[in-house]
Amino acid sequence: MIHAKSGDDYFLQQMVATAFTGTVHSVFQHALNIQRDGNGEIFTLATKAMDRAPNTLVIDLDTFDHLDIHQYDRVLVRHNQLLIEEKLQIAIHTATRWQCQLPIYPLNRTSLRMNMSSVKQFIDLQGKGGGIKRNDSPVNEFEAETSRLLQQRTTLLYEEILNQRLDRFQAYAADLVGLGPGLTPSGDDFLVGLFAVIHLENSPCSIYKPLCESVIKMIQPLTNEISYTTLKKAAYGQVRESICSFIHAILYGTEAESIEALRKVLAIGSSSGTDIALGLISGLEANIKLGG
Repeated sequence: MIHAKSGDDYFLQQMVATAFTGTVHSVFQHALNIQRDGNGEIFTLATKAMDRAPNTLVIDLDTFDHLDIHQYDRVLVRHNQLLIEEKLQIAIHTATRWQCQLPIYPLNRTSLRMNMSSVKQFIDLQGKGGGIKRNDSPVNEFEAETSRLLQQRTTLLYEEILNQRLDRFQAYAADLVGLGPGLTPSGDDFLVGLFAVIHLENSPCSIYKPLCESVIKMIQPLTNEISYTTLKKAAYGQVRESICSFIHAILYGTEAESIEALRKVLAIGSSSGTDIALGLISGLEANIKLGG
């Protein structure tokens, strides 16, 4: 029996209050995705090396390797236990509840302005290229063209926000979905960061909040199920713990605290962390230029 350490409040509610059943969608070393029967929503089991996140249960396990769990294995919840066939039993009642709480955009932006420069410099030096961050030496023409499109479309979206034109926001955001490398494509990851900033209370960009929520209805066919779930949650201001911590640090912390929090965001996936961080920076820079 494995014990759950922490769980997203919504995921725990679904397991306790509903007849939760599904199948294994995909298995990685530190994450196992479950596709729920009925609506197809994706939920994640994460090892204790991972941070807390929407739709995620963090369990006291080091790895999913060697458990012989495969795609389409049946998942169900019974007597406060999540069961995957006869291969894994997880006690749910031991989980502490967690829900993403984004910080409030501050009235005093002194820390943000001071931290922004060092954070951007750190991403330039330590961020992973090939996605939103241009790779100076693309491995082939496809990567070069993808990079060009990512630059072009993120710039169009950024300028749309600065000009506070609402009519093209959804189209420009949708143009990024599914674009770029990775299980969660770079364009999707950029939007996760940008949507998080838009959802900060008192954020000058918050006029776009309803458009983030409505664009979700347009994009489901444009990306994979795992990335769509992450985007959908971000469109309602729900992102993983390391992203929340970084936003808090750059808004209210010191330079050292910002860089330390940034390291954990950059560690997400292969280039996903860099793409998310650049989405966050784009949103925060727009906030500053819009008078925030």
